[in-house]
Amino acid sequence: MLSVLKKIIYEKNVLSLSTSVIGAILGLASFMLLTRGLEKELFGDWVLFTTLATFFDQLRFGLTSTALVRFSSGTDEEQNRIYLGTSFKIGIILVGILSAILIISYLFITHLNTKINNGYLLFLKYYPILALFNLSWNNATSYFQAKQKFKEILIIKIFSSGSFVLFLIGNNLYFKFQLTTIVFVFLLTNFIPSIWAAAKKWDGLFFIRKSTRYSTKEMLNFGRFSMGTLIGSSLLKSADTIIIGLSPILGSIGVAKYAIPLKLTDLLGIPLRSFTITAFPKMAQKSLKNDLEGVKKIFYEYSGTITFLFIPMAIFGIIFAEPFVLFLGGNEFRDSIPLLATIFRIFALYSILLPIDRFTGIALDSINRPHLNFYKVIVMTLANIIGDVIAVFFFKSLEAVALVTVAFTFIGILIGYQYLNKELHLKFKFIFSNGWQFFKKIYEFMKV
Repeated sequence: MLSVLKKIIYEKNVLSLSTSVIGAILGLASFMLLTRGLEKELFGDWVLFTTLATFFDQLRFGLTSTALVRFSSGTDEEQNRIYLGTSFKIGIILVGILSAILIISYLFITHLNTKINNGYLLFLKYYPILALFNLSWNNATSYFQAKQKFKEILIIKIFSSGSFVLFLIGNNLYFKFQLTTIVFVFLLTNFIPSIWAAAKKWDGLFFIRKSTRYSTKEMLNFGRFSMGTLIGSSLLKSADTIIIGLSPILGSIGVAKYAIPLKLTDLLGIPLRSFTITAFPKMAQKSLKNDLEGVKKIFYEYSGTITFLFIPMAIFGIIFAEPFVLFLGGNEFRDSIPLLATIFRIFALYSILLPIDRFTGIALDSINRPHLNFYKVIVMTLANIIGDVIAVFFFKSLEAVALVTVAFTFIGILIGYQYLNKELHLKFKFIFSNGWQFFKKIYEFMKV
């Protein structure tokens, strides 16, 4: 029995899932502490700041992270250092460009004394610092994903998220600091793991000199599409919040309300994130060996398995939506429970669509067709933004915003599957049959 448990614990999918679960628990803890430690409007400002920061992180790391995972999935250590150094070099250049744009924008807005949501001002003022502080640990995380070193990823997450949670506990109990101080501490908790990653030579800082013109061109050629894809994917998730924040009627309080069912949906996505982290390097390795049948098999198994996992999770979420919303938001949001529960039920149904959508995307990336994934995501994103604008400014409804997200995710599945089918000649029924086989294998494994 002990040997079986040891095999399970050290299995890569389990390690990846454990990393995602612990990261999600820490994220959930910080979210709940902030909903209870800040007024609704200030919490909405925080959500808007972090949503915009996440979006711009996707822009920066989208250019290098997927490319780094793909090109570093081999075993040649010298080549790995070249790509790691190249990734860091591109990253630091992007930090400089974005910081200049945002600082100028902040100075221009404050000079004109233009009225703007405080969440946007926080972003313009503090994101240039955050972008520099989180560069090293994010670059290291991408490299560890390529090498399937999930223990190291877990350590980095505990450094960053765990220290922030400890501060928030102390703040809620004793200090009672307000939003600006919380942002300062958030910046610091991103800086600490980056210092450690740099000192351990995990981030590529010490390998910049190994970067070549060819490796830079190779990563940028691949990354321009994966960046567009990740930006589009991030916009699909963050456009709702950003557009709600622009509304004079819904504003920061609307952002705060919408963030609660959205956070619950993120928790449903924990298995999806952990399995995509392990699936992409596997697909990339098969693709580099020109083994498209192997890529197809991984796609079937992973997308089918996670879809089966999500069905009971979605049903559970629909049944217990009200207590989940109350648990996450606290008494501050008690008066909004019927609205937030309805939004969460919509998102629970949406979560069932996510696995096939996500795995068609990473399969296209793995077979070096990032442009097709990019086209798919761009169509979804543009349609979603138009739908969000109508939902927010015409219907003035948070439920309508959620319904728009579901509708265009379904469209994305159809587009992505058609693209992938032309490359791999898929049979849709094998998604579910291979997914079911995975659970049978787990059952047999447990009997050993």
